[in-house]
Amino acid sequence: MAMANKAKLEALLTLINTSARDAIALYEQYGDVPAIDQMEPHPLDNAVDQTALKSAIRTLEGACAQICATLAPPSHTAINLVQVYDHACVRVVARERVSDILLKYPKGLHVNELAKKINVEPKKLARIMRLLATRGCYNEVEMDVFANNRLSLILLDEHPVKYMILLHVESTAKGATVFYETLKDPRIAYSYEQTAAPVMYAINKDGTEGTAFDLIARDDNQRKCYNTAMRGLNRIMGSLAVLTHFPFEKYSTVVDVGGGIGAFSLPLAKMHKNVKITIHDLPEPLAQARDIWVRECPEALAENRVEFDDLNFFEQVPVKGKDIYYLRNIIHNWDDHESTIILSNIRKALGPNSRVLIHDYVLCQLSRKQAVIEASEFGVVSAPEPLLANFGVGNMRSYQQDMTMLFVYNAKERTLQDFLALATAARLKLEKVWDLAESCVLEYSAA
Repeated sequence: MAMANKAKLEALLTLINTSARDAIALYEQYGDVPAIDQMEPHPLDNAVDQTALKSAIRTLEGACAQICATLAPPSHTAINLVQVYDHACVRVVARERVSDILLKYPKGLHVNELAKKINVEPKKLARIMRLLATRGCYNEVEMDVFANNRLSLILLDEHPVKYMILLHVESTAKGATVFYETLKDPRIAYSYEQTAAPVMYAINKDGTEGTAFDLIARDDNQRKCYNTAMRGLNRIMGSLAVLTHFPFEKYSTVVDVGGGIGAFSLPLAKMHKNVKITIHDLPEPLAQARDIWVRECPEALAENRVEFDDLNFFEQVPVKGKDIYYLRNIIHNWDDHESTIILSNIRKALGPNSRVLIHDYVLCQLSRKQAVIEASEFGVVSAPEPLLANFGVGNMRSYQQDMTMLFVYNAKERTLQDFLALATAARLKLEKVWDLAESCVLEYSAA
């Protein structure tokens, strides 16, 4: 048994070595390999298709975490699960625009001077900055002197990912603090209503505030932050890899259902000029979308390649007979009942050759047997042994995102079995899973 266990560790070491070398080679295709204290982005950081890199990192992170959890004392690993205050420190530097301030000081700024600029007690600020620098976010170039690096540049005001980070450290964190209470409150413990989500429970225990979507709709700043965060999601999930992996060049019409300001459609219009796009959403986001398209892609408007069409996807059927109906990060906002209504309305719009693309996380199974079945039948990638079948920590963000959806909307990310059940309920047939290493695109036809 001891030898078998040692053999597993040796296999994990091999996976770490191989996946790290794969990542290094990918970076070298774009130039030098990045350093942890690098002051500027690497060219690969902004590549549209990072699927190969994400695939390597998924294995690397999973194998590193699994070997650490195996060899470290259990109490060491258990306390590391909970004694994590990074989000509280990130909230301070994000709110106070520390990265933007440090842009003017490429050689670094002493924490006493930084503290004066943001009106925070300097010794407390030094502790915040040192924790983040230990995580690789900011450099401590000399004692108490901090500078930006490649990671901290994500927290610049101009970077859309910053706004997703703000959503997490602000409202989602509030929901997390009362999660246990919502599981035990007899009024809402078994509810999947959005009004009973932990975030809403934290804000107003009577539930009279409505839903998280209502909060966004009522506040211009929240709405702007949310829409920008959705563009940041492209970077986080590597969502735009779908533009190079799915054969959009074979199709002439795409309907972006719940497309907002065009986080998916804008890059689609720039990359695939053969496609005519319909963006369906409620009137408010579409009004903002029109302004953004005028600024960022006026040629698509001039050539009539994009149209904006109001739609409440619970009550109305999308424009009929188009080639592709695309839903990115829509279904995960809703429970099964509401998701079935959305998909059933889309089903009514489909022509004989239409396809529905659902672009979300797919929660992989820890059961090796089930993972093998899903890999052989639908093309979902399972992890090499002896890694956990779902890549372990390498896929952790999908499980954290599942909790985010629970905290904010009382909704969920789904397993492949969940998606198959939804398809049956909405009379759709799953044709293929396009695995993009973090997210997946599930391609459906009319059943």
